[in-house]
Amino acid sequence: MERVRAHVFISGDVQGVGFRSFVYNNALSLGVKGFVRNLNDGRVEAVFEGEKSKVERMIDLCRKGPLLAWVRDV
Repeated sequence: MERVRAHVFISGDVQGVGFRSFVYNNALSLGVKGFVRNLNDGRVEAVFEGEKSKVERMIDLCRKGPLLAWVRDV
């Protein structure tokens, strides 16, 4: 089991739409550690640590985002 860390920045309409809760809840269910926070420039920053496949899944989920979000880039 390979463990990895990913540091990502998510841009688009990603603040005020439940993005951090979406990331937190998915990370919790996958057993991925890290943090997520809003940045002053409108992006969301996240760090994920865990099994490679689960971290990759978190990044995929960030690309989709919650229902009200529009993700431009990860």
